[in-house]
Amino acid sequence: ETRAFEFPYGFVCPTLLDIAAITGLTPLGDRFHPDVFEEEISIKELSITWDKKTYLAFINAHVGQPGTPVSPSEHIAFLMYWLSACVFCTPSLQVPKYYFTLAQALHLKKKVCLSKLLLASLYTCLDEASESLFRETGPRNLSGPLWLLQLWLNAIFEKKLSLTSTFTPTCELEGARLTTLTPRKRLVDNFATYIDAILSFTEFSEDLAPFIRPTLTGPSWLRQNNQVWNITPASIEMWARFLSWDVIMSGMRQKEVRIYPYQPQMFAPQFGLCQMKPLPFRRKESIDSDICVDTGNYEEVLEFILRLEKELRFTPCRFSPSFLVSKCYLRWWCTYHMDKLLDFEAFLKKLNNSPLSSQGPKQSSTFKN
Repeated sequence: ETRAFEFPYGFVCPTLLDIAAITGLTPLGDRFHPDVFEEEISIKELSITWDKKTYLAFINAHVGQPGTPVSPSEHIAFLMYWLSACVFCTPSLQVPKYYFTLAQALHLKKKVCLSKLLLASLYTCLDEASESLFRETGPRNLSGPLWLLQLWLNAIFEKKLSLTSTFTPTCELEGARLTTLTPRKRLVDNFATYIDAILSFTEFSEDLAPFIRPTLTGPSWLRQNNQVWNITPASIEMWARFLSWDVIMSGMRQKEVRIYPYQPQMFAPQFGLCQMKPLPFRRKESIDSDICVDTGNYEEVLEFILRLEKELRFTPCRFSPSFLVSKCYLRWWCTYHMDKLLDFEAFLKKLNNSPLSSQGPKQSSTFKN
């Protein structure tokens, strides 16, 4: 319904700012969908072996000789493996051919907005996780960038759960530091600790806005963006992308494309802004619920949805974070959330009595895990 985590205080969700802080990817660049980039390098010209798709076999089939220059074929093959295994985490543990277009665009240094594609892929992954909980046969193995969700949770719960690590990050990036905070032992108790922590956020605190702090680790264009004397036109454009609603897409093939609204106005405190009532990104009567992209005419769909009525302008100014909420939002949230209130014991009881629990009622074909 909202594609957000509903904490007791209000909505919380990964945003483009979180993606930028964790991965170092900017929100700038061209939108990626299956038809937006042409095949400038023919697959037939590259010596890529398509009959060896498992990760190890694909690596062994395309690795070059030590000390020799990296060829275009080897670089594109590496990018395909990287996208499949490390970024989008394909369910088959193989390198599919449909990553070729994106790998080729990256090889040719096209300005692709990977951050929006990655965020939309996370939304798709969480959609599938939510849907799987309602299956009578139990959840299936999930694919997608769940690693991003774990790092985001580490950032939020770092202080509350006293997450520490003795490991040294491999690079100066927030995501590398957060990776070292992931609990090594995967226990049910850890899951219960995270859920209990979520339910304990009755008010918004700086813990829920971890990426606007002055001690942020990462690229200078992100760390210095709140210093008025250093603001550049590029950083203003970047913050316009962080704070403007948009349409983001996931999927490498037409039949797998999903379209999501990016609605940062629902998560204003995460940017250090006062939370007004989170109105929908377009009026209901302006949205055609039967929008279909089976024909691949994405430009027509985007033109229909993204009909800009006003140009968003930003004026640089001295900035101090504010986590206030308006009275309008508070009244609306109390009405919305009152029938959803749930304490941890009741939540745990629901889990234990569900068909997905090893302690609860048994159903055929359910997974013990």
